[in-house]
Amino acid sequence: MVIIHPIDPFLFELFPRAKAANQRIDVLKEEMSAYYTVGPYKPSVTVKDDVVEVRIDTDLIDQQQKEYQEVVSLAERGKYEASKQKLLPLIEKAPHVSEYHRVLGQIYSEQGEQEEAVNALIDALRWDPKNGWALLMMGNIFARYHKDIDTALTYYRQAAKANPEDNITLNNIGAILMQAGRKKEAIDYFLQAKDLDPEYPNTYHALAMAEESEGHLSGAFGYAFSAIKKNTKKDSLYAESLRLAVNLAKRLVQEGEGQRVMQRYTRKLEEQTATRIDTVVDESIATAAKIEFAENYSRDRHIIRYKSSYPAVEHLVMHELVHLDLVTEARKVQKNQLFTTSIVHSKAFDRAMEKDARRLRKQGLPEDSVKGFLSSIFTGLNLQVYNTPIDLFIEDYLYSEFKELRPYQFLSLMGMVQEGIKATTDKTIVSHAPKQVVSASKVYNLVNALHLKDLYGVDFLADFSATPKELRQAEEFMEEFEEYRYDREAAEEYELVQNWADDLELSGFFELVLETSHRKGRSPEEVVSEMEESGMNLGEADPYEEERMKTFLEQHQGKDLNMAVVMYMVDALKYFQMLSKEEVKVIAHEVAMKGMYGITPEKKDYTLPKIPGKTFTGYHLLAYYYVSWAIAEPEFLPQLQLPFDREYIVARQLEKEK
Repeated sequence: MVIIHPIDPFLFELFPRAKAANQRIDVLKEEMSAYYTVGPYKPSVTVKDDVVEVRIDTDLIDQQQKEYQEVVSLAERGKYEASKQKLLPLIEKAPHVSEYHRVLGQIYSEQGEQEEAVNALIDALRWDPKNGWALLMMGNIFARYHKDIDTALTYYRQAAKANPEDNITLNNIGAILMQAGRKKEAIDYFLQAKDLDPEYPNTYHALAMAEESEGHLSGAFGYAFSAIKKNTKKDSLYAESLRLAVNLAKRLVQEGEGQRVMQRYTRKLEEQTATRIDTVVDESIATAAKIEFAENYSRDRHIIRYKSSYPAVEHLVMHELVHLDLVTEARKVQKNQLFTTSIVHSKAFDRAMEKDARRLRKQGLPEDSVKGFLSSIFTGLNLQVYNTPIDLFIEDYLYSEFKELRPYQFLSLMGMVQEGIKATTDKTIVSHAPKQVVSASKVYNLVNALHLKDLYGVDFLADFSATPKELRQAEEFMEEFEEYRYDREAAEEYELVQNWADDLELSGFFELVLETSHRKGRSPEEVVSEMEESGMNLGEADPYEEERMKTFLEQHQGKDLNMAVVMYMVDALKYFQMLSKEEVKVIAHEVAMKGMYGITPEKKDYTLPKIPGKTFTGYHLLAYYYVSWAIAEPEFLPQLQLPFDREYIVARQLEKEK
């Protein structure tokens, strides 16, 4: 077949590389030759006067293409002798096909016959001096088998010229230079290779090793985890890159930069919050680390507790510091929320797990052990519900803002994901724990694993043995996280806490409450105003009683009491005096059911069927909530987590004085 093209502007439109080279004829011939090449069969491209003539040996292609594919297939399967016996007749019929000689050279090299391989490759280059693969193989043979680096580099450089867009050639040149101890030259070639193909993991691994050999551990670590991220297969290179990254991270942790980062960030937050921050080793805590906010413990300082047994503990402390930062951010716009649980939530959990409790009792576990086991699961599950969505934002912030902390984060997150694998796949744990809990916990842990994969490329997903539904749920959670990830507004992380719990049917086991409402107190004036608004029946006006009340309010003003709650508790104590303990207990449980869905202090239209004709404000109902349980089931009172202990003491004192 002969194809004739007139040399005119339209031809250069068809072959734009030649056009970009100022319509150079030599570039045009190269581009047309590459375009009309079929497998190993290159066309003849000649210029005559004002036309380009392309001759394609279609007969040869028709006759030998199938046999050539068989040759390649046999070689790929390691059947080199059979491949060679089919290839030699093809060479005899068409000796001008350079690629035949190149494949023969590769077969000889694989069979250990390097001299024969060189002869075949020279024949390939005689027919086509720009056969990049033949040049590359010649370089490999001289470098690996003859230890002749200078000669190898001669061929490699020619290969790079022949295939300027081939990153693998440049990568090989870099590897040879590394072996020769010429590290800086090697890094230059690796960087060129990376620019040509930014997705090729081998180059990043090579750069990591080169940087490590130069003593640049931080740069080496960055390239090592990039090699992991770019590697879509869990092959030997992935395993080697992971091993290298872990080794580099441990060495960087020993240098102690994390301590300095932690100290700087701690000082910054202490200034922002005007509150001291202490860090304490505490091996008894349920999680790797936790922060105790000063406000929640009536302290003058925040305390971060952490387990020293975890790797790279500086990351754990930094994680909790960012948690404080997020809370501070949410407080500025009065949107911070508190994660609370009460006896109502724990009882709801017990009811949901009753079938599993019966199963454990049948297995011979004592009642105390069953209760203790379910209680620990209740606590652990709620920790996951609250922490998992928020942790994603925290880890993103650490990753982007504290690059020097990445080795710590890398080791720490890997350790926690592996801990999650054990917790959700260990046969002993799984056999005892409720299936719903194990599945929900696995979803949350899968979210953490997906985030680790996103940040550092380390893939532990298969180790969870998750069901398709569990994996799909975790992926959907990550998709929802992506919607908030880069433009999150203050306190929006709590939306994910609630949404994910709703999706996993766990929202009955906790309550998110607005901190400003939860902590809000009342002045004496506000107390009187609120009681008047609610229509609370204080009896007929009594000048002596009014004066005594005024004196009482003045005496307790400034004692950090919610005076509205105190007065409502007095009302509750008076009301419950007329009822039996069993009747109070019925009301207590009725209020608790309201509490499951949240009691808003500012709301003014609550009702209770067991107390007909009475309308409650939020604080009024909370007062009845506390007092009813204090009378009917005081042993459960601490689990309500209602912050009104002092109000109750004052209310009882006031009631006795009447």
